[in-house]
Amino acid sequence: MFRKLPIAYPSISRFFVLPALAAGTLLLVTANEARADFRVCNGTQSLVGGAIGYRTAEGWVTEGWWQIPANSCATLIEGQLGSRYYYLYAEDAGGGGRWAGEINMCVADNEFRIVGVEDCFARGFQRVGFKEYDTGRQGSWMVQLSDAPEVQESNN
Repeated sequence: MFRKLPIAYPSISRFFVLPALAAGTLLLVTANEARADFRVCNGTQSLVGGAIGYRTAEGWVTEGWWQIPANSCATLIEGQLGSRYYYLYAEDAGGGGRWAGEINMCVADNEFRIVGVEDCFARGFQRVGFKEYDTGRQGSWMVQLSDAPEVQESNN
């Protein structure tokens, strides 16, 4: 990530070059951190509700609902992504479409954060199928929802 500077620089140059390089490096790191997140973009003409699942030290966690207006994006996880796999479930608020997968996790009717994916019904939750995204340990990820309930993904 950082390259060693050659020792051949005169002493006075190091006082000007090193701080300038350090400032440039901080700007690059800050710019990359600002863009690191898990985003979902709604390319439909309807309001979409989204939920995300991921693994933490306390176990599997699901969170929702993010309201994603038509033709806009929402950040579901802010900052550098810490896991390789993330799981997404989204549905059209008007009941017209659903973006789902094969991985069952728990959700609730209202805003929620649920630890654990077992016994959803017994714990008073619903169970829905989330779609798995292998981010390859990228720092950020974006999912594009289209009118046809097919989820497209990218790693920008």
